[in-house]
Amino acid sequence: MADEQITTIGRCYMCKRTFSFTPASVMTVMMDPKTNLPLGMTLSGNFREPTPEATARSVKEHVCSDCVNRVKQLKELMDPPALQFDTWQRGNS
Repeated sequence: MADEQITTIGRCYMCKRTFSFTPASVMTVMMDPKTNLPLGMTLSGNFREPTPEATARSVKEHVCSDCVNRVKQLKELMDPPALQFDTWQRGNS
């Protein structure tokens, strides 16, 4: 009984749907409530070192597994793996 995790119901920060999760294993993202962006992200989508003030005011937000999978798919589409090329052999000419 002591090994069981208590399931909690909460709202996904990204899609706003209600989902059940185990607090110890749910994906979280640190959000800056002032900018409404992930900690360290700029408006142009780049990352930079967050300021100490932004780090202090940031809060953990829960993300459902559906949204995590969507982000993984989007990352694969935007950043496909590098093409693998075979090495070419020079002929004996």
